[in-house]
Amino acid sequence: MTDASATSTASTFPAAGGRQPSAVSVIVPVTDRPHDLAWLYRTFSAELVAAGRPFEFVFVVEPWARSHVEVLEPLVASGEPIRVLEVGQTVGEAALLDAAASTCSSPIVATLPAYPRVQPGALEELVVKVEEGADLASAVRVSQGASVVNRIQNRLFHAVLGRMGGRGFRDVASGVRAMRRSILEDLPLYGDFFRFLPLMARREGFIVVEHDAAQHPEDQRARVYAPGVYLRRLIDLLGLFFILRFTHKPLRFFGLVGSLFALGGGVILAVLFAQRVGGRGIADRPLLLLGTLLLVLGVQAIAMGLIGEIIVHLSASHRRTYRLRPDSE
Repeated sequence: MTDASATSTASTFPAAGGRQPSAVSVIVPVTDRPHDLAWLYRTFSAELVAAGRPFEFVFVVEPWARSHVEVLEPLVASGEPIRVLEVGQTVGEAALLDAAASTCSSPIVATLPAYPRVQPGALEELVVKVEEGADLASAVRVSQGASVVNRIQNRLFHAVLGRMGGRGFRDVASGVRAMRRSILEDLPLYGDFFRFLPLMARREGFIVVEHDAAQHPEDQRARVYAPGVYLRRLIDLLGLFFILRFTHKPLRFFGLVGSLFALGGGVILAVLFAQRVGGRGIADRPLLLLGTLLLVLGVQAIAMGLIGEIIVHLSASHRRTYRLRPDSE
């Protein structure tokens, strides 16, 4: 088994027309339902070879998935441009991508799931999009034979995503992307937010495009997940909504929520106070507890927003909230 210290040299091929294509590092995080990784490498690397593009494949795994990368050992031994990295513990897909990206030196980095989602030619097409000026190119799976269940889930997901600030995207969850290495260096990868990398990149001022790609037949089968998966996706969307809208102005979110709570509690307590002045007892009424609770929660929410504003203010001098286009520098 190769480890993080293993090295390999990207293959080089003569370029057509005298132009040398950019080198690309293809990162494959080995997580759930991994396919035959040797087949995956041979299939997708063939398109890069045909295009005369220098490349390397970086397979990054958690300890439990070690057996899945053993099929790559003969390819590594034969000199194929493959590196296998293994992290020491279960960390999640975002951390796997971050660990692999830190070892890549190619100007363009592509991400590819460990199972087929698009036809092989899409990878080279996405890299070409980046060469033509995009900072990130994401595949949009297109197929007339996709399951109705998958189509409904995809439309509902993107409808909710659009409401939360992701308008204009048709398939953020494909996982097949090509991007400039600077994106992975500038954007923090943590939790499950790697799924929304195109949105995060667009928010930071990068040029993000989507490119239609033929969906692989094995990705067209109906997929219904456990209820917990859908709940986690909904929580991720709520977190994304806050990050996209209120990262630099947390008081607007917490202040609004806190004001509504405090206003509701204040109205209840005012009514109870008027009733008490009129001679009606309020000590044994649940509304007194509810009004007090809402008022306290409102004040706490506003206080959290103020603390967030202070943190943003203190860190503002160390972080740019804008990005200049390369041709304007």
